Amino acid sequence: MIERIIIIDGIDPQTFYGQNNANISLIRNLFPKLRVAARGNVVKVIGEESETAEFERRIKELEAYASKYNSLNEDAIIDIVRGQAPAKRDAAGVIIYGQTGKPISARNANQERMVKSFDTNDLTFALGPAGTGKTYIAIALAVRALKNKEIRKLILSRPAVEAGEKLGFLPGDMKDKIDPYLQPLYDALEDMLPPLKLKEYMEAGTIQIAPLAFMRGRTLNDAVIILDEAQNTTTQQMKMFLTRLGMNSKMIVTGDVTQIDLPRTTRSGLLSALRILRYVKGIGVIEYEKKDIVRHPLVQRIVDAYENRPDAEGDSIQEKKL
Repeated sequence: MIERIIIIDGIDPQTFYGQNNANISLIRNLFPKLRVAARGNVVKVIGEESETAEFERRIKELEAYASKYNSLNEDAIIDIVRGQAPAKRDAAGVIIYGQTGKPISARNANQERMVKSFDTNDLTFALGPAGTGKTYIAIALAVRALKNKEIRKLILSRPAVEAGEKLGFLPGDMKDKIDPYLQPLYDALEDMLPPLKLKEYMEAGTIQIAPLAFMRGRTLNDAVIILDEAQNTTTQQMKMFLTRLGMNSKMIVTGDVTQIDLPRTTRSGLLSALRILRYVKGIGVIEYEKKDIVRHPLVQRIVDAYENRPDAEGDSIQEKKL
């Protein structure tokens, strides 16, 4: 009799063990000759050497399946333990599988172009109105690269442009002060990664979320770096950010040039970058339109109404065309 210790590190243990430990109970029943104990991310098994070796192989296959699909069900467990291929899931166009196994894929032609641009370019600009899924698809692509071990880090950034409140008047430490600006990024991550895995990645620095000012002086290797709300950068900030790109890294820059919150005398760094870099090799530009909005149908009508209104007195008129 020997004891083997197996570490589950590719998936959240709660997802692997199942609700009320239903999955691990099923696994125990499928290996009746073995004594199996599971706690945290450690599975211990005691039995004959050949049987424990087979158990470890099957556990690793189950872990790989659960990591890919972010879920593990009874049918998949039975098939894998018996050495059969699990029922195929429709993977056409799927970027990753999010929480509870929900497939996340491109939902329109421009999102598909963004996926292709990410695969073929080291820098992609994604422009368009609110609700087109620019940031969501960008984070999905980055999470896919992280899960496939193509990169070691995922870095998400936004310019902290105040709208009536100064950072210094918000309570708490620096993290508490910047978190409100970065909440949309957290929301997308929480939709794609199990809570414990996301917490582990963030505590280890594998996923880093920081305001743009924290990028200065860094060289970002083996990473996907995403800059969201880039229309609110200055020209100097944008240049600083783009020159952080290191070896084996990719950048995605998202923004909406119709929602610039900078002082009217300050030119958007996104507009400047697009003018200067549009024809540089290795850079892709995806321009979303109103028809690409994938939120509530009312969002598209709201965007239409704002675009068609006469400019109100006192409004800041920003450039809408490059």
